[in-house]
Amino acid sequence: MVSVKCVHHILTYIPYALVLVDLRYEGVNGDQDGSLESHLAMGKKLLAAGQLADALSHYHAAVDGDPQNYMSYYRRATVYLAMGKSKSALPDLSRVIELKPDFTSARLQRGNLLLKQGNLDEAESDFRRVLQSSPSDKEASDANVQMTRSLELKRLLAQAHASFHSQDYTNAAALFDAIIETCVWDVSSREIRAECFIQMGELGKAISDLKATSKLKSDNTKAFLQLSTIYYQQGDHDMSLTEVRECLKLDPDHKQCYTQYEEAVSKYEAVMQTEPNVPQFSHHAKERICHALAQSQQTSRAIEVCSEVLQADPQNAGVLKDRAEAYIQDERYEEAIQDYEEAGKHSENDRQVKEGMERAQRLLKQSLKRDYYKILGVKRTTQKKEIIKAYRKLAQQWHPDNFQDAEDKKRAEKKFIDIVQAKEVLTDPEMRAKFDQGEDPMDPESQQGAHNQQNFQQGFNPFGSGPFSFKFGFN
Repeated sequence: MVSVKCVHHILTYIPYALVLVDLRYEGVNGDQDGSLESHLAMGKKLLAAGQLADALSHYHAAVDGDPQNYMSYYRRATVYLAMGKSKSALPDLSRVIELKPDFTSARLQRGNLLLKQGNLDEAESDFRRVLQSSPSDKEASDANVQMTRSLELKRLLAQAHASFHSQDYTNAAALFDAIIETCVWDVSSREIRAECFIQMGELGKAISDLKATSKLKSDNTKAFLQLSTIYYQQGDHDMSLTEVRECLKLDPDHKQCYTQYEEAVSKYEAVMQTEPNVPQFSHHAKERICHALAQSQQTSRAIEVCSEVLQADPQNAGVLKDRAEAYIQDERYEEAIQDYEEAGKHSENDRQVKEGMERAQRLLKQSLKRDYYKILGVKRTTQKKEIIKAYRKLAQQWHPDNFQDAEDKKRAEKKFIDIVQAKEVLTDPEMRAKFDQGEDPMDPESQQGAHNQQNFQQGFNPFGSGPFSFKFGFN
């Protein structure tokens, strides 16, 4: 039985922006109780103070309180830009323009973002509309400058593509240099420049561009596969396997990425077969197989092979680290800690041992508390779309409105909040990465958790009384 006091204690730790992601106001016209203006005012104050996360929470509330208020979207976009989250700012600016087409400041900002992304036609359209709508002198000047720049970039882009297709990679790379100087988030231009560098044999520069595209483009398995191939060609098999692992995190069933691991394992197995009478060759091959299996998250096989190596060489720090990683994947955190402790005895001042030990200890501590994967009933390798699917099913099942008995409703409230939090963490790449490293981004003991508690206590209760009725959104 969960007490009323316990439920309210839990609720105070939930950031109201989190719950508002999946709850929407129903039957509310305008700002009935003045809360919209309050959120806007508080958001503006926090933004000026540099408290961006807290300001964002208030703008989330303002947007959900009145989805037709263009200023709420505009100010939220301003916060996103201040946080360096241009991808999040772009749809807000588009919504502003949809609600208020003559808002030239929003259109100019959107044009600038589109230009940086390399969407030159759309950017040029925005700049033209600004010039046609009687803007201020400064806005007109800025739009005119950006319009001229966009036209010049189009010319350079046409030349760059022509040079690339004629296999003049040196000239093409130079032209893309000039383009990317302005279009810093242009994934396509970076991908083609990376190919130019590969053809020119400048693999270090190609790696730099591909790493950038892997961050700029979501689920960019192609970039990780290319990085893996380059590292493999350079003889850096460890880095090659690391990049393949990143690919498989995005798509566990990616055939080409998985093949890279299988090829590595097959290569070392062949060494064992061709040199059966040379123990050092066989031993080294098993070490590499252990590493490849651990990196590819083939947990059971990794533990088996790594253990075989350690029977003959119990002080092998590298293999101890690989088995520890496999133990972590298998959620056997105490055994992972033991392996890291042993590895530390034979590899002093090893950064990987220190970081691995800290991670295993955090995960052990975390396992005794909340496990967002277990809450949603999914594996750690589960992709985002499957996480959302599991979340929707459980949210429908445990929404408090489905329960009439008071005690059942309280129990459902707690369960529902855990489900919402789990979805929020596991569908956000940054928060999921933190959780996978053993840090709970929703932990009320952390600084952010304290901020969330403060924000919540300022007046949001997802299940309380007030002028709003809430309807759960499953779409």
